[in-house]
Amino acid sequence: MASKASAASSGATLMTQGPIWRKIVTFAIPLFFGNLFQQLYNTADSLIVGNFLGSDALAAVSSSGSLILLLVGFFNGIAVGAGVVIARYFGAQDKENLSKAIHTDLAFGLVAGVLLTIIGLVMAPRILTWMGTPADVLKNSVVYFRIYFCGSIAFVMYNIFVGIMQSVGDSRHPLIYLIISSIINIVLDLLFVGGFGWGVGSAALATIISQFVSAFLCLYRLMRLQTDYRVEPKKIRFHKRHLKMIISYGLPSGLQNSIIAFANVIVQSNINSFGKMAVAGCGAYSKIEGFGFLPITCFALALTTFIGQNLGAQKYDRVKKGARFGIICSVILAEIVGLCIYALAPVFISAFNNDPEVIAYGTAQARTVTLFYFLLSFSHCVAGILRGAGKAAVPMLIMLLCWCVIRITYIIVTVHFIPDIHVVFWAYPLTWSLSSIIFLFYFLKGSWMRGFEK
Repeated sequence: MASKASAASSGATLMTQGPIWRKIVTFAIPLFFGNLFQQLYNTADSLIVGNFLGSDALAAVSSSGSLILLLVGFFNGIAVGAGVVIARYFGAQDKENLSKAIHTDLAFGLVAGVLLTIIGLVMAPRILTWMGTPADVLKNSVVYFRIYFCGSIAFVMYNIFVGIMQSVGDSRHPLIYLIISSIINIVLDLLFVGGFGWGVGSAALATIISQFVSAFLCLYRLMRLQTDYRVEPKKIRFHKRHLKMIISYGLPSGLQNSIIAFANVIVQSNINSFGKMAVAGCGAYSKIEGFGFLPITCFALALTTFIGQNLGAQKYDRVKKGARFGIICSVILAEIVGLCIYALAPVFISAFNNDPEVIAYGTAQARTVTLFYFLLSFSHCVAGILRGAGKAAVPMLIMLLCWCVIRITYIIVTVHFIPDIHVVFWAYPLTWSLSSIIFLFYFLKGSWMRGFEK
């Protein structure tokens, strides 16, 4: 059985005991800084490419973003499902099943990484063309995309390693490794793009090198730990029962990520139709938006772990109190960040590229959507709670309806009659509002805790 002492010495946090607010906040703070460095990691390519290579190169990097999320998001969603299973076994102090779930998760990640590499390399030109990527940036987009996906196994395995650590309450060590990786990425970006002048593809190369470093650091730590969740390469194999559980919890999350990303691909396709300056400006905003999502993602992830562990320990009153606290904190913080981005949008956009048209497009999108971050936060937090409770199919269906079907239908119909890019921007706050209303009714019913099986 995992003891408190072994958990503490390994950096893990047993979230079934102690003050609720302290457990959630102390777990969420490293997640916040981890996501901050992850966003810096993702933004470095665009900042350096935009400043050293110009708006055409920035558009090439930006046009690949939604497509990358589409492919990577599915497998990351499976990793989230695995984290729920691991958190439950950890909360229930079930050593044998904890180990089997972890090593099944790793086996899945290795297979997924290979598949994702093949899909990315083969499908890149066709999908980018289908998205209506402007012809003058298509070549660079394909180069960036293909090099990026040569590192697929590093991206997938890193997320799985981090998911394991976070599911047992360790959010501090992933932060340390992400800081190291981010610094490496930025240094290599400056060296490859600014120093050697190797072009757009070298930015992707810098990213995958730094990602391999962070994945290796995570693996090294998990192999050295003398705990119930230690990774032992010889044990990596599929266990049928645990694979079924991981897929049953993770498939809805994976499909949800892909559905959202697919809808965003459609949105990106419509943005592409307004030209490369629109692509560059909106791409710059998307990097800034990632910083706005920081309080959203950190509390959603913290809630998934908190709910999973406490349901594993059958502490239902604690689950309800923790859910309410996490939602309130995330919504308030998200709106504060949204107001800051709204006010400073032109300054932020100009950091990527100082072309007035690029700044105008990015600012227009920022000032359309940022005031509604509280809605996005609420939807993501409730979705995180439901995933922790093993109800991942519910947020998947809600987001399929609101963030995919309704969003795409709205854009296709409305842009046909009103060919204005602001119409595309409004797709986000409108669909966030709908999903929040549905999530609110479902959450208040309290049925998401019924039928829980240990």
